Amino acid sequence: MNADKRYWTFGVVCLFLIFSFVYPAYAEGVAHTSAEVANGHAWWFWPLLLLVVTFAMGIFAVLGGVGGGVLFVPIISGFFPFHLDFVRGTGLLVALSGALAAGPGLLKLNLASLRLAIPVALIASTFAIIGAMIGLALPTNIVQICLGATIIGICFLMVLAKKSEHPDVPKADRLSSVLRIYGVYQEISTRQVVDWKIHRTPLGLCLFIVIGIMAGMFGLGAGWANVPVLNLVMGAPLKISVATSKFLLSITDTSAAWIYINKGCVIPMMVVPSLVGIMLGSFVGVRLLVITKPTVIRWLVIAMLAFSGIRALLKGFGI
Repeated sequence: MNADKRYWTFGVVCLFLIFSFVYPAYAEGVAHTSAEVANGHAWWFWPLLLLVVTFAMGIFAVLGGVGGGVLFVPIISGFFPFHLDFVRGTGLLVALSGALAAGPGLLKLNLASLRLAIPVALIASTFAIIGAMIGLALPTNIVQICLGATIIGICFLMVLAKKSEHPDVPKADRLSSVLRIYGVYQEISTRQVVDWKIHRTPLGLCLFIVIGIMAGMFGLGAGWANVPVLNLVMGAPLKISVATSKFLLSITDTSAAWIYINKGCVIPMMVVPSLVGIMLGSFVGVRLLVITKPTVIRWLVIAMLAFSGIRALLKGFGI
């Protein structure tokens, strides 16, 4: 079986498992959303439109170097007639599906570090559960306002944040030495063996408390925050940070997603077209990445996020 067939098989199995988990919530969830979702259209109109929009979203997510979840939640909640709770639950599964698809390969390539991921995942996943509970308990307009402010903050982070390919870490701190967080990987482009370690570990772990709460509360995933903390604060090389962040999502988002599933906030009508659209769009985006100028796409993604963030703020204030 070649690689493409394996990827498609893995994707079908993931969709089947997700459908199996979320189907029991359909009967309860659809009763609350049918009147809102129909909005004068046939029942299949919004799922079909969701498939088309998420397909385009998958393309831009790859070209812009962001996760699908960070685009999904603000855009779908701002312009579709779905309740925010359902959008956040689906957004976590969108981010989770990409992480599950990429995680095993990144571990096999020795880019995602288990030594770095496990303590971080323990903290982030625990607080993602707390964040999901907070998000479901708060009034929708408050969550919309907080979501809009967060999305605008992400835009500023994307504009201002720098990345360091190989941060200068003169000495590992005591906590990372005790936890044995270090590693070696080979840089294929230069055939150089990179020996890496981290520092400022207590600060980094404290920041992941905030990241976990925000991931669970807004259903955004957390790749946009994981990478800067791992790379710029803790000093992990950029490739290790990106790969470990992707692997982290498979743990953090799973923890938060179960809260939304348990509350009946995940329904197949939204999950299936969203996952299929994001996956197909990602395949196309990978091929377009070769011929597209990433700078242009990056600014387009920032503009889309800023517009969606302002829309979420206005929606939260009832404007």
